[in-house]
Amino acid sequence: MDANTLLLGVVVVTALGFDFTNGFHDTANAMATSIATGALRPRVAVALSAVLNFVGAFLSLKVASTIATGIVDSGAITLTVVFAGLVGGLAWNLLTWYFGIPSSSSHALIGGVVGATVLAAGASAVKGQAIVSKVLVPAVLAPIFAIGVATIGTYLVYRITRGVPDRMRAQGFRVGQIGSASLVSLAHGTNDAQKTMGVITLALVANHTIGGDAGTPFWVILACAVTIALGTYIGGWRVIRTLGKGLTEIETPQGFAAEGSSAAVIFAASHFGLPLSTTHVCSGSIIGAGVGKRLAEVRWGLAGRMVTAWLLTLPAAALVGAITWKGADLIGGAGGVTAVFALAAVLALGLFLAARREPVTHANVNADWTGKLVPAKESVA
Repeated sequence: MDANTLLLGVVVVTALGFDFTNGFHDTANAMATSIATGALRPRVAVALSAVLNFVGAFLSLKVASTIATGIVDSGAITLTVVFAGLVGGLAWNLLTWYFGIPSSSSHALIGGVVGATVLAAGASAVKGQAIVSKVLVPAVLAPIFAIGVATIGTYLVYRITRGVPDRMRAQGFRVGQIGSASLVSLAHGTNDAQKTMGVITLALVANHTIGGDAGTPFWVILACAVTIALGTYIGGWRVIRTLGKGLTEIETPQGFAAEGSSAAVIFAASHFGLPLSTTHVCSGSIIGAGVGKRLAEVRWGLAGRMVTAWLLTLPAAALVGAITWKGADLIGGAGGVTAVFALAAVLALGLFLAARREPVTHANVNADWTGKLVPAKESVA
């Protein structure tokens, strides 16, 4: 096996590792409210989400094309740059998962790639106008739009059903949530799985394995679809708990309105090829569901911490991507990438073991929110 083949293999494995974290990190986006309201049992919810993420990955390739060709100049990119960008995104995904903070896997990936590219090839290799129009503007508008849609939707849901007995209304919307949550999972697959497809395609172009206009190979689509589905099935319980129990107490009509709003916004973004943050959209929809119900409590302090994490995502992932590229470049070639990969794997394992000391699982994900991510043992159902 020559050095380039080894290097490409490490990049593909790292990309699929990111895809896996994307799955368990973003499961909350689709299923947090359905789990919180009891519409779906936790294990059933993540299994359903995994299947629909897999299916959704085959529905469109516009986002993959945006990532592969629309963010940086593929002609100036090397495999080491792609690898460093992936590590930047992966590191931010794992860190925010550990603290249970819903953040954007999309922005983490894009930030990592941009940071590594700037250090390796200069700022001219970054398509700044495209990043502003296809990343930054949607990042600002998407949660605002989702809050507005969900607020109106929640208000109308309660208004239209005000004469329906509470028990009957709750039961009806519990069934409706299964459909709306499924739509969000399908939409998530059409948007998020494609981001890793785009990065692997970028790596194949950088390695001259395929031409710049060849499109995404089928094996890449299949591998990314399977990996994000497996990650989803693992269940990102820490983030699910924050979204489902931390932002606001969710009733079934609110959950239905939040999920329907999220699906509509994400499908629209996928149609136009925008690598939208599903986390921003779903978090905004949940906030809107809280605002739209009279007397509902929205925990604005937690929402503020989430927004802070969103603002840090791009620069933090870019910094890690740049440092990773520099470290791999100093050692040089496949050896440098392999050494950094091994270090990253050790750090990821350490974070995973640290999370196991205070676990959030399917068994305690719905325990009452006390202001802490990990519920007190006596409150575990």
